[in-house]
Amino acid sequence: MIESLHHLPHAAGTHDALSEHFTDLAPPLTARQAAIESARCLYCYDAPCTRACPTGIDVASFIRNIHDGNVEGAAVNILKQNIFGGACSRVCPTEILCEDACVRNHDAEGQPVKIGLLQRHAIDNAHFTSHPFQRAPATGKTIAVVGAGPAGLSCAHRLAMLGHDVVVFEARDKAGGLNEYGIAKYKLPGDFARQEVDFLLSIGGIEIQHGRTLGSNLHLQDLHTRYDAVFLGLGLGASRRLGLTGEDAPGLMAAVDYIATLRQAQDLTALPVPRRAVVIGAGNTAVDMAVQIGRLGADEVTLVYRRGVDAMSATGHEIEIAKMNGVRIRTWAAPHEVLLDDGGRVRGMRFEETRLEDGRLAGTGTFVDIAADAVFKAIGQHMDNDALSDPLARELERAGDKINVDARFRTRLPGVYAGGDCVAPGQDLTVQAVQHGKLAALAIHDDILSKTEA
Repeated sequence: MIESLHHLPHAAGTHDALSEHFTDLAPPLTARQAAIESARCLYCYDAPCTRACPTGIDVASFIRNIHDGNVEGAAVNILKQNIFGGACSRVCPTEILCEDACVRNHDAEGQPVKIGLLQRHAIDNAHFTSHPFQRAPATGKTIAVVGAGPAGLSCAHRLAMLGHDVVVFEARDKAGGLNEYGIAKYKLPGDFARQEVDFLLSIGGIEIQHGRTLGSNLHLQDLHTRYDAVFLGLGLGASRRLGLTGEDAPGLMAAVDYIATLRQAQDLTALPVPRRAVVIGAGNTAVDMAVQIGRLGADEVTLVYRRGVDAMSATGHEIEIAKMNGVRIRTWAAPHEVLLDDGGRVRGMRFEETRLEDGRLAGTGTFVDIAADAVFKAIGQHMDNDALSDPLARELERAGDKINVDARFRTRLPGVYAGGDCVAPGQDLTVQAVQHGKLAALAIHDDILSKTEA
């Protein structure tokens, strides 16, 4: 955890000055800009942007609402498909989804309609006097949801809309999952994540119990017995290991742990900041970590990946953000050895240069050392094995460390469903987790009604 870096100096400057580095990545549209941008939309009858949206938001419809001056209508159009529409407008990789599919995204015009910013404009400027969705008549059924992240809360909200009561079990002190703990602070600044959760819960019928961890003080067997259905939105909470000697030395830690601490910090000057940092990984989390440690004051930040740029899972947009923030990207280098000083603390990493041989990654036998006061690993997450340790949970069919589900997010155990990052297949996107939760809720509702009618 963050204790691994306590030997490092704290961030320089004042909290207020550092906070200026973690405001919104992109400024919001003004009303005038939103009107002009919405007028660019052609309102395509086949709407390729809608087909590209994992949650199926009717993009053309909500943009037309904005053009007509009906911001509340635009927001309702978004939220009825994606209750996390505010967060997704900020963190969703629109450049490879809806905006990539936009018919204006061609050489002659040069850029698509700014769908993400228009979605943000609608959500941020809608003023509801009450929750925009009403609960259906009570069904008398209660569903257990494990995990208060985007998948779990999306499932809970849709179930509440359908008239069910929901009890959400969450291990941490706050709800929101990665939106609260794992997204770069400059993407979801301030307490936006908490406000979005509060709005979601205002529909009623949803209770959250904190400090409840599956495999510890919560067991699937008990939930299966006590509730009418169970949804598992477990996420992937454990960081993968490098498998190198010295991995637990002071100065080496998981990027997600530092990001979580940064997001919860009341005083940014209390955070330890290395002068030289190395981030190992190729995804958006690696970029988030590299950019943020630079904004906190690190002099040198190097992101290292074992393959080429084309193989990086971070989007091109994210990679450009890294470059604009002074992050050096070193590719074709695989971690080989943790370098320690005389006190047993990290002083750098040794990497072996790599190449492709017959389509497979191979070491070249050439090594390069990169000096660092701290190394952050962002090489992926896996499921905590303790979560599925009780006898019933062990009956879940899994592919590696992910749970297998059918097309309606049913596991092999009757009455147990799963979605989000913990299921296979998945893209580990917030917007996809929201859709999983929504579709699982519809499946739970249909299955419960079928049993009742039978």
